[in-house]
Amino acid sequence: MKMTAGQPSIVPGGPLLEAVALSKSFGPVEVLKDVSVAVDPGEVHAIIGENGAGKSTLMKLLAGHLQPTRGELRIDGKTVTLTGPVDAERRGTVLVHQEILLAPDLTVAQNVYLGRELSKGMVVDDRAMNEGARQAVRNLGADIDPDVVVRCLSIAQRQLVQIARVLLVPHRVVIFDEPTASLTPIETRALLKVIADIRAKGVGVFYISHRLPEVKQIADKVTVLRDGRVVARHPANELQPVDMARLMVGRDVAKLYPDRHAEGGRQTILEVEDFSVPGFAQHVSFQLGKGEILGFAGLVGAGRTELMEGLVGLRPGRGAIRINGKPRQFPHVDASLKAGIAYLSEDRKGKGLLLAEDLRVNLTLASLDKFRRSLQIDRAKERVALDRAIGEFDIRAGRKDMLVSQLSGGNQQKLLLAKMMMTDPSIIIVDEPTRGIDIGTKEQIYKFIAALAAQGRSIIVISSEMQELIGICDRIMVMRSGRIVGAVTGEHMNENEVVVLATGVKSGEAA
Repeated sequence: MKMTAGQPSIVPGGPLLEAVALSKSFGPVEVLKDVSVAVDPGEVHAIIGENGAGKSTLMKLLAGHLQPTRGELRIDGKTVTLTGPVDAERRGTVLVHQEILLAPDLTVAQNVYLGRELSKGMVVDDRAMNEGARQAVRNLGADIDPDVVVRCLSIAQRQLVQIARVLLVPHRVVIFDEPTASLTPIETRALLKVIADIRAKGVGVFYISHRLPEVKQIADKVTVLRDGRVVARHPANELQPVDMARLMVGRDVAKLYPDRHAEGGRQTILEVEDFSVPGFAQHVSFQLGKGEILGFAGLVGAGRTELMEGLVGLRPGRGAIRINGKPRQFPHVDASLKAGIAYLSEDRKGKGLLLAEDLRVNLTLASLDKFRRSLQIDRAKERVALDRAIGEFDIRAGRKDMLVSQLSGGNQQKLLLAKMMMTDPSIIIVDEPTRGIDIGTKEQIYKFIAALAAQGRSIIVISSEMQELIGICDRIMVMRSGRIVGAVTGEHMNENEVVVLATGVKSGEAA
């Protein structure tokens, strides 16, 4: 039997899903306190707040992944107890997780239909699943081969596959937890159109995002959480993004990006010439100056991340690399680290940090030689380094011995930055520096990056947020289909110029 997306019957006249005075404690720590929210048919209800405000915990309660400590859930006005996510899905509530929850060794189509495979007689119908998966992803504005194994996809492509999988489940309420964190504006617009379409069918949507302009664009109602409590609730048309930011952090965030002073005639630190990463990037050439912040823009699948991974030795690449005029080759990442290049992965949870270890272990992992004393590690020296990093990078942790998995996303990113700075790099490559991070922490990250450039360190920033690149970079290289198709600087560093280069489509032309 072929499965298609649909919506169970909707009862008019009240909220589809409602939380009443929900609280959640983990041991002695109460992370959610008496939170009440609801979503009506055809409504987009945005939940915003800083990292650690309790947004994801609330969404997991609504979707049956966690059980509340106190309070109740109501569906169509009736109190229910969800036994788990399968029970929630059966009742019409589905969740698009912030974390990527796909099987990396299965194909795109196998992941989209995992647990609900299509069959023809007694045999799995691979052709139908491939066609269905291809169309489900295309509906999100992407073209991803359904036969590709998921581990070969970028983080952004995996996110699109995850969204496609969830939207194939019959749904009355869809919960999106940071769905656009790794998407460019082009893919984001396609997703927001999909959300508008399902809202028009009477579906209720809970929407979490740190991208406040898109919240303004898509939401009907905005609820603000701070420290696990509701601190504000407004119709979205009464708020501007700056108002949302102020409500989130409890203060004005008047200037998000630090001042940058353009400098001419910079000393060239890094030269890359005719560099290729098989299957991802072809014949790429660029230069990076001392103290420069160089941005890399492009759509999902443009090859930006894979290019940088090839440059630092994380995947095979070939071409000329020169540092301070001297030819270098990096067969593995240790070689690039020793040469003064630090790479901060976009996948901080999967590749950047050890979530099951504490802060100290993570901080010194890439620079253990500095902490060796004979055959042992100098724990006292590590603790001093951790104290310094916590102060310098404003890492907010309840305890120094807590596991990294217990930190908010913003504090994980600050720890990753501190970890890589322990290697004392001259060149820093930061991939998606503020993915899934609230606006207050974004402001801090931008100041850290600007301060590093002011010290004379050279920085490459890959970002899916065009305004982020425009706000912090001196130049922006634009990639399309694995090649650099142009560079913008000065007055040409605007969203329209970047989009034209990234898509190959001039304003007003059909895509």
